[in-house]
Amino acid sequence: MTILVTGATGALGHLVIDALLARGIAPAQIVAGARTPAKAADLAERGVTVVPLDYDDASSVEGAFAGVDRVLLISGSEVGKRTAQHLAVIEAAARAGVKHLVYTSLANVERSSLALAPEHLATERAIAESGLPATILRNDWYAENYVANLDQAEATGVLLSATHGGRVSAAARADYAAAAAVVLADDAHVGKVYELAGEPVTYDEIAAAIGEAVGREVVHHDVSAAEFRAALERAGLDAGTIGFLEGLDAGIAAGDLDVEDPTLTELIGRPTTSLVEVLRAARVANAAS
Repeated sequence: MTILVTGATGALGHLVIDALLARGIAPAQIVAGARTPAKAADLAERGVTVVPLDYDDASSVEGAFAGVDRVLLISGSEVGKRTAQHLAVIEAAARAGVKHLVYTSLANVERSSLALAPEHLATERAIAESGLPATILRNDWYAENYVANLDQAEATGVLLSATHGGRVSAAARADYAAAAAVVLADDAHVGKVYELAGEPVTYDEIAAAIGEAVGREVVHHDVSAAEFRAALERAGLDAGTIGFLEGLDAGIAAGDLDVEDPTLTELIGRPTTSLVEVLRAARVANAAS
């Protein structure tokens, strides 16, 4: 068994390799695909094979599959380019005769209104059409996404949103990584589509968790979409970011990230990491850096 992890120098990819090693997978059985291999030096030092893999470079994608029979395709970060990038990996995997392809998709992707959803759904369909034995991991939101709110919330005591009571079933990256490692190591998961999620929380609860992490009371102010846009404009954000954040809150309000499913906990064999734990850990790490 040889497992290729794409995007290996990203936050999720590196954690997946950590989780595979922790499960007893030998370093020699893991291939780390990285756009910039030098950034994976720490993995190479642990005995992991590091290969160049750039989603936009067909030769590097093809070369990365030498001797590989399982692959984790971590979705790319360049929104608007990801369908073509993912298709290149899927086609290379098919030519290589990969026995198990695992893909990190998005929660509720078939009905989601989020701007991220169409490319994930297109990728899922391309995987199905390829005929490759596959597992789809529909990851909900990353709890780490709320780290960006810590400083402002500490300064103002306010978390602003237009989520209107919508819930987010966020989990830590390490939880999703642990689940991916479990699935990669066991062919029993082939053919499955998993909705992976933490405990659903409202923005009132997220504000309380941020407050615990920063050591002061933080309250959630739920505002209209127009008020939310105006606040983002006053903060000096560009139009593209404002549009994304508006769409995100609208999607949360519509339930796009509200998933009640125990699968993530069942796969990793423990409760998911709480939002407070994630935020406190990030706070400590930021202070140390």
